[in-house]
Amino acid sequence: MRLSEGIQVDSTGKMAGRGAYLHDRTSCWERALKGALAHALRTELTAEDQEVLFEYMENLPPEMPIEENGHAG
Repeated sequence: MRLSEGIQVDSTGKMAGRGAYLHDRTSCWERALKGALAHALRTELTAEDQEVLFEYMENLPPEMPIEENGHAG
């Protein structure tokens, strides 16, 4: 979520502001932090923003392998 104070993770999806949806998967966050998230939020991520987002990403639950049918578990 892009706010006037900077970037913030909104796990509820209800905060007002420019947002982008990311799965709770480390692989999605890694891709997003390489540039897609900044583009979706129409902003430059500051070093502070990146620190907040990397910290959140590091606390995500471990990924479950995806089976051939496309479902986790």
